[in-house]
Amino acid sequence: MRRRSLLVALAAGVVMLGMTLPASADTTATTATITITGGSLTITAPADAGNLGTRTNTVLGGTISGSLGQVQVQDGRSAAAGSGWVVSVISTAFTPGAGPAIAASAVSYTVGNITKVGTATYTANDPPNLTGVAPAITATGITGDNSATWNPTINVLVPGGMAANVYSATITHSVV
Repeated sequence: MRRRSLLVALAAGVVMLGMTLPASADTTATTATITITGGSLTITAPADAGNLGTRTNTVLGGTISGSLGQVQVQDGRSAAAGSGWVVSVISTAFTPGAGPAIAASAVSYTVGNITKVGTATYTANDPPNLTGVAPAITATGITGDNSATWNPTINVLVPGGMAANVYSATITHSVV
C-alpha cells in the first residue's frame, strides 16, 4: 500500500511537471503608448480687492498701500525646456464719484513672495507705474508644467489736496 501511494505521488508529480514546463513556449510582446497633450496657460486674480487702505489727506499727500489678493498663473502646456511666459498688469486711474482722479502713473505694483510649483525661474519686475501695460513677473527656463502664486501690493501715491471721497480703479492682469 505504501508503495502504491508512492507511485501515485510520483505519477502526479510527473504530470504536473509536464503542465508547468511546456516543451516549447511561444511569447509575444505588445508595445502600448499613451499621449498627453499640452494644456493651457491661465491667470486668475480676485474680482474685487476691496479697500486697499485709508489715509487722511494732507497738503503734501502720501501713499496708500494694500494687498490686491492672490494672483495665480497655471501653465499646463507641458512646455519644452527654455520656454516661458510674462504676466503684465495695467490700471485705470483711481476715480471718485465726482472730482479729479488719481492717475495710473501714481499706481505701482510690488509682487512680493512667489509660491512656485514646477521647474522655472521667476523674476518680479515690480512696475513703478501702471499707466501702460507693464510686465509684473517673467518666467523663464521652464520645463514641463508649472505655476506661480503671489499676493501683490498696490501702492497709490495720493497727491496733496485731494477731496475726501472713495476712489476706485480697475487693475487688469494678462499672461502670454
